[in-house]
Amino acid sequence: MKFDLKDALRRHGLLLAFGVFLLAVAANADAFLTLGNILDVLRQVSITGMMALGVTFVVLTGRLDLSVGSLLTLLTVIVVDQHNQSGAAAAIVMTLAAGLAVGAFNGFLVGFVGLNALIVTLAMLSFLQGLVLFYSGGSNVNIPNAQETWFAVFGRGDFMGLPVPVILFVVAGIIAGAILRFTTFGRKVYAVGGNQTASVFSGIDSRWAVFWTYVISGLTTGLAAIIMGSRVMGAQNTIGQGYELTVLAGVILGGTSLLGGRGSIFRTMIGIAMLGFIQNGLLLLSFPYYVQWIVTWAVIILAVWIDIGAKRGRIFA
Repeated sequence: MKFDLKDALRRHGLLLAFGVFLLAVAANADAFLTLGNILDVLRQVSITGMMALGVTFVVLTGRLDLSVGSLLTLLTVIVVDQHNQSGAAAAIVMTLAAGLAVGAFNGFLVGFVGLNALIVTLAMLSFLQGLVLFYSGGSNVNIPNAQETWFAVFGRGDFMGLPVPVILFVVAGIIAGAILRFTTFGRKVYAVGGNQTASVFSGIDSRWAVFWTYVISGLTTGLAAIIMGSRVMGAQNTIGQGYELTVLAGVILGGTSLLGGRGSIFRTMIGIAMLGFIQNGLLLLSFPYYVQWIVTWAVIILAVWIDIGAKRGRIFA
């Protein structure tokens, strides 16, 4: 079989570039590939990774969810505030319920009403940020006596030497991956994203498929908020600001097509991890924090260019 360099670069170019980046950082920062730093990075990306699992479902249908950053802020404020008022168990239930409700509302507007996903979720981003300020009165919330509550286990705990947030992320990823690969719903998601018109003629109700992807996105953002609140033991009114771009960058970096129909949960998890190590490496190399945002922008542009170019068959035109 003849080796096709262009095809190899198209399929694995970003992964090869990431490998080169790892070697370059490791050569200049001794702590980069130590077990402690690796676990710290994985603990950090577990929050964005949990959100990315749900967003992957949405993107696979050819839609977007830009509201997850503000939703993370709202749900983290809720879980921390309700922990102080009603206890940890009730706070977790309320947080997940709120995430499901917002996801269902987004799904209804996009799936059933037929509104543009970009406009709906961008408007929801603004609305949720205002709702955060209304709910909190503009004040930050904190959990007093953080070491005395079992709620801390979700963000700060360890089990058999592994951070609990990482375990939760991996377990959620396995479940999400199984849903996409082995269920009828998963096949419907791919079908709607691949060709919605054809899926309709195949008897698939695309409205419900899109609706449930947003519900899943709301659920995973709720799980991320629980991890965030448990880790920080508090919440600021801007704690999730910018997370929507980081999540989307990780999903795209993992190879999920913005045009829908192609991608996987496993590749999203790899993409999120890659982005986390890139950001960590830049910090260890003493680059200013704002460089992370520039790199995130570059990753999105490059990954989208490769994705669209590959799908149109003109990657090197």
